[in-house]
Amino acid sequence: MSKIKTGDNVLFFYNDSKKWLLKIKRKEQFHSHIGVINHVDAIGKEFGSRLVTNKDKYVYLLKPSIHDYVMKMQHGTQIVYPKDLGYIAARTGLKSGQKIVEIGTGSGSLTTFVASVVSPRGHIDTFDVEPKFMAIAKKNIEKAGMSKYVTMHEQDLKTARKMPLSDVDMVIIDLGDPWSVIPQARKMLKGSGVVVAICPTMNQLEKLSSAFVTNEFSDIDCTEHIIRHIEAR
Repeated sequence: MSKIKTGDNVLFFYNDSKKWLLKIKRKEQFHSHIGVINHVDAIGKEFGSRLVTNKDKYVYLLKPSIHDYVMKMQHGTQIVYPKDLGYIAARTGLKSGQKIVEIGTGSGSLTTFVASVVSPRGHIDTFDVEPKFMAIAKKNIEKAGMSKYVTMHEQDLKTARKMPLSDVDMVIIDLGDPWSVIPQARKMLKGSGVVVAICPTMNQLEKLSSAFVTNEFSDIDCTEHIIRHIEAR
């Protein structure tokens, strides 16, 4: 069984609303309303085991999933949430070994998820123009252990004369004006390649849909995803 060691990321799980993603450091302590836990007490324990705080509360030590990394990552911009990530993967046929381009890195939630799917044989090249947000995204991607499958570029593809990549399986666009890079996306795609764009407003969606038609894309699918949590007793 996998045992926890110094430097591992561990999800300290108390309940659905109280859980903390922490990197284990031998001399660190974790303080919360349910008590204090010494990190050293987690070292050597198996993932899935539990610790007791000084207030006699149980905390489970879980191996973080990509969902945990996405939900707990630092935000520089609005992130793409798991309810959308799952549909994107299913609708596009995202799989290991694919070559992906992302235009608009943001906080790196979508980057991290895609990298986890296309790894270990695939790769994602992500482009952004904001160094501040790229620095945040880099930390998030590194924390999730996905850095080796991601190459970050500080470049504006809207003004690029020559596309940096070709024959890619998918282009993902997360910009305020996604329609502005549809021609560039088409140039980079292989035959039957896929474009995914995130549109928070209806006006954006209308302009994007028009750009898809103008650039001769087919199978255009516009969806909204709503998730409802149910408390089962």
